[in-house]
Amino acid sequence: MSNFSRRNFIRAGSSIFALPYMSSLINSRAEEKKQLAAKRMICLGMGYGVTNDTWFPDIKQKGTNYALPEGLKPLERHKKDFTVFQNLTHQFSVEAHWGSTFYLTGANRYAKAGSSFHNSISLDQVAATEWGQETRYTSIQLDTKGTAGHGDGLSMSWNAYGKPMAGYNTPLKFYNALFGASDIPIEKKQQMIIDKRSAMDAALSDLKSVERIINKADKDKLNEYLQSVREIELRLAKEESWLHKPKPQATIKKPSATLLGKEEIKIMYDLMVAAFQTDSTRVITYRLPTQTLLRSMGIKVAAHDMSHYTPGPRKEASQMRDNKNSELLAYLLDKLKALKTVNGEALLSNTTIIYGSNIRSIHYLDNCPTIVAGNTNSLIQGQHRVIPQKDTRLCNLWLTLLQSSGLKIDQFGDSNGIISGLRKS
Repeated sequence: MSNFSRRNFIRAGSSIFALPYMSSLINSRAEEKKQLAAKRMICLGMGYGVTNDTWFPDIKQKGTNYALPEGLKPLERHKKDFTVFQNLTHQFSVEAHWGSTFYLTGANRYAKAGSSFHNSISLDQVAATEWGQETRYTSIQLDTKGTAGHGDGLSMSWNAYGKPMAGYNTPLKFYNALFGASDIPIEKKQQMIIDKRSAMDAALSDLKSVERIINKADKDKLNEYLQSVREIELRLAKEESWLHKPKPQATIKKPSATLLGKEEIKIMYDLMVAAFQTDSTRVITYRLPTQTLLRSMGIKVAAHDMSHYTPGPRKEASQMRDNKNSELLAYLLDKLKALKTVNGEALLSNTTIIYGSNIRSIHYLDNCPTIVAGNTNSLIQGQHRVIPQKDTRLCNLWLTLLQSSGLKIDQFGDSNGIISGLRKS
């Protein structure tokens, strides 16, 4: 983002004011309008699902005239800005312990992590391919140190080859990626990039001679390796193109390195808004903490035990977890609503937020808990959508969201249609 683009908000306390129109700045303003009107996406994944009977709205109350259940009550002030879905399921889900592994992919194959594990590209990465060309980071993946309930992967994101994408697992690492100054001189960084390229070129040269004598199984492994090399080449090219562009000025205080649980989530949300405000990225995923969230709330029940709830302390812990996650989500929506663009719209108007889990509760994989918030310029929000056909593919919703954000695609994962009545005409 240009220097003017970063200064076009006047801050007074917690308020943000847009500068008035000035003809001498028309080019900068035209650039910013384009940036701030751009589509953005945040995907939030829960590890162990939700409390079945207190998170989902009454299935008989459909459309806009529905009451929020106890687990979603903290979202009441944003009711017109989000939609709750029921009867959406990943048809290929067969393993009940992984709360976010397949949530954004709908992958049709499962094996133990390792050489035989294969996922497919995640929803966020399809969007990032289109929206990430003009930003420092094509996408940002966030993780947490306590990944209980999330299963395989390094974040919620999976690349075009179904391989896991690493994420920043503390707010401090996220902050440093956005605003932290590097101690390495630019000349040395350039040399490091050249050295990496030279090492890859040498490896590829050696592989050409090996390719002629290996069997089919090894050729498949070699192809996977070559795909990874191509990804590294693309990352190096982008890193090089941003070497001479300084990072934006920090819009938030540097967080503590010891944050966990509810405070960790809150600061991660603050940093997400800062990332969008500075146009550092337009696509973010976050695997929400589970065990550390419980601990930060003073709950001693283990996260796995909580997910297998029965009346008593386990169920109470599960309900408290739901309520706190909803409270924090409402906080994020507050922030995205408060930040106004130069045309007076809230940043939330063009930002799609996905919040949910691959697991409903306990070991149930049907009716994946799913909320879609924001992008109110393109989506009809404020609904409780009970899809008439039970076990409708969740990838149908993912396809609908991608299309509503302007991506010209006809298929995502195992989708076999779209969700009607969600997009504005």
